Amino acid sequence: MAYLKNIRMFVRVYELGSMSAAARDQRCSPAVASSRIADLEQHLGARLFNRSTRSLQPTEAGRLFYEGAGAILDAVARAEAAISQTAANPRGTLFIAAGLGIGRRLIAPALPDFKALYPNIDIRLRLSDRSVDMLAEGLDLMFHLGPLEDSTLKMRAIAEIPRLLCAAPAYIRTRGNPADGTALIRDRHACLLLRFPGTREFQWTLQTENGPQRYPVSGPFESDDGDVLTEWALAGHGIVLKPFFEVAAHLKAGRLLPVARATPPLPTQLSVLTPHRRMKDTKIDLFTEFMVPRIRAALAAA
Repeated sequence: MAYLKNIRMFVRVYELGSMSAAARDQRCSPAVASSRIADLEQHLGARLFNRSTRSLQPTEAGRLFYEGAGAILDAVARAEAAISQTAANPRGTLFIAAGLGIGRRLIAPALPDFKALYPNIDIRLRLSDRSVDMLAEGLDLMFHLGPLEDSTLKMRAIAEIPRLLCAAPAYIRTRGNPADGTALIRDRHACLLLRFPGTREFQWTLQTENGPQRYPVSGPFESDDGDVLTEWALAGHGIVLKPFFEVAAHLKAGRLLPVARATPPLPTQLSVLTPHRRMKDTKIDLFTEFMVPRIRAALAAA
């Protein structure tokens, strides 16, 4: 087992190009990762990486060993799958990611029920509104809002999500309710902005009589946490663009009101993404079939 862990660590160091990144991927310390590579090198009698303070590059022996190491891990996965991934006895761990709003409202509440049905499957849920690299992070599934940019992933559409612009009554009393996107820009309304890594400017795509149109928006507050934007909107600090299900309770209670209704935002697609794999993973299929109808029911009830 220790030798297999060493091989798995070597493969992740090779693929990620970083000892610390591989350590995070395998959920251990960089010292443990380095120790596993050293043990493997001692066993093989060959140096697998050339290390410096700034870089880590595979040696010729490392490149040769990587070709066989992948085949070893695939063979082990096939052998384990034959035993542990039958529908009668699913077991193992699922690593799942989702945005904060989706994860908190749609995914996390259902996980205890899934665990009750499949007690031998453990769940590791990661929530973030930041962009996540599924392959680099070693994820099994990811729930995703928006178009799919990475063609190496498999996508299953779950639902089309309506969105809207909204603000608190206090903000509307002070600044008014813009009729459309043009008024939003003309009157310099305070827009609460969701920032992703690499974002340089903010544009909201709204539906108009002439089709979708992009409006450059600005405002005093931005965050990479969508729930923080909702709290700012509730406090009267500006206008926020949100999926309907995230603010449905606030709209029903009158804490938030729709604005710019003549030019609503375009809806977005909610999907579940999985990596392409040669071996079919029963755990992933079970979880997907469990979650998709639950998500659709929750969205319909919002």
